[in-house]
Amino acid sequence: MLLDERKRNILKAVVDDYIATAEPVGSKALVNRYHFNVSSATIRNEMAELEDQGYLEQPHTSAGRIPSDKGYRAYVDSLLQIEDLTAAEEEKIRVVMRNSLDELTGMIRRASTLLSEKTGYTSLALSPKLNHSHLQQIKMLMIEPGRALVVVVLSAGVVKDRLARVPEVLDAAQLAQIAAAIEEGLSGMKLDDITLVTVATAARNIRLPENLLNQVMYEAYVAIKQADNLEVYMEGSHKLLSYPEFQDVHKAREYLDILNRDGIIAGYMTELKEPSILIEDDEDSDPDDHAETSPARPRASYVVRIGQEIMLEGLTDCSFVTTTYKMGDVVAGRIGVIGPRRMAYGKVISNISFIKQILNEEIRRLTTGEDRMEVHQK
Repeated sequence: MLLDERKRNILKAVVDDYIATAEPVGSKALVNRYHFNVSSATIRNEMAELEDQGYLEQPHTSAGRIPSDKGYRAYVDSLLQIEDLTAAEEEKIRVVMRNSLDELTGMIRRASTLLSEKTGYTSLALSPKLNHSHLQQIKMLMIEPGRALVVVVLSAGVVKDRLARVPEVLDAAQLAQIAAAIEEGLSGMKLDDITLVTVATAARNIRLPENLLNQVMYEAYVAIKQADNLEVYMEGSHKLLSYPEFQDVHKAREYLDILNRDGIIAGYMTELKEPSILIEDDEDSDPDDHAETSPARPRASYVVRIGQEIMLEGLTDCSFVTTTYKMGDVVAGRIGVIGPRRMAYGKVISNISFIKQILNEEIRRLTTGEDRMEVHQK
């Protein structure tokens, strides 16, 4: 960012003020609130130059200025001060995650809920891609004649269930027998390697009419393969409606529409691979590699998309901060926060970075059997 020190300080002050007030910022307000040792006329001239350079906008001729997408980008990349969470805040997050059920889906949902609660914005979590996970168990529970609940348990600690239609002539014991045979034959197999043929082979010794057995085997196969479907867990979708930016009914409708459109957000989060990551989260890297980074900035990878950069209709007045979580050394999924462009970036990044860290620790504990206390004492 090719700005002199005074312009940098003025831009930072404008963004900070606008984030706090949602009101256009004038030169007199900057002089009074931020104690610049120059006249308001000088500040006004500097703000006019920042507007000419595309960092600020003036919504009305007589109004003050507000940041543009370019201004927010410069702020996030170069001017933002990120403070660590307090010890008390960190402990609250640890306790909530610690009390999550020992099941991966529950942990990811809890992480999403925490993000929304801690930031006041909409949060999202993308379920992990589990095609390399192994089948551990499959159970088929009779609900009523003709309907059963198929429960699939994977090695990653994921439990998925699916309602299925089964022949009405089958009873609970016969369903349980089929499920037991499939589990015995396929337990330990990767989801990628499970086919309808392997399911049929596992159940080949069950003594039932072929047409009845085939229907049950197909339902079991679908339940196993659907256990790998991507899901988005969303919390606080209504929270943005309380911000001034979304008081306009048309903007609010567009925002809610894009969030509720099947597959759009999941696809977008999956494809977020562009290199606008501010700090690389590499535990083995040399600390000197980060020497030019602000010392207050946490060591964590995150992607920040602002306004038009999001390229999704309905989110052009938003910013989207995402990060990845891992299973072992492999990126498994993403968590993110959607807020107004004037979101409190420091607060969002501090929380998403720490919650990502704890989520990684809890996943490692769950998938390796590592003792919880040993993980948290590291």
